[in-house]
Amino acid sequence: MTLPEKQKTDAMLLAQVSGLTGMVEYQEGSVVSRTIMDQRSGTVTLFAFGEGQGLSEHTAPFNAMVYVMDGKARVIIGGKPFDLSAGDAIIMPANQPHALQAISRFKMMLIMIRA
Repeated sequence: MTLPEKQKTDAMLLAQVSGLTGMVEYQEGSVVSRTIMDQRSGTVTLFAFGEGQGLSEHTAPFNAMVYVMDGKARVIIGGKPFDLSAGDAIIMPANQPHALQAISRFKMMLIMIRA
């Protein structure tokens, strides 16, 4: 299956049951990411954060949802901290400064819809 450059889906996921948590592995002192869908309408990316790692404050032009799959994270939106554990989710509003920090090592799925 050939898809245009900006419309990719990880072939392992097409019409198959997949364990997302195992699709990205921890590396101590690092942030690891794997994009599993990249469409014009949005992206789905998996991340694994080593303890103490994070993403510095930034903004994005679209809403983005963080779903924590494993561990614990602090998400800071507009200066307000939110502590999340496995199974928790939060939506980061478009154009609002946000940052992420690993309280313990954690894995998350980031879903961004471009609309």
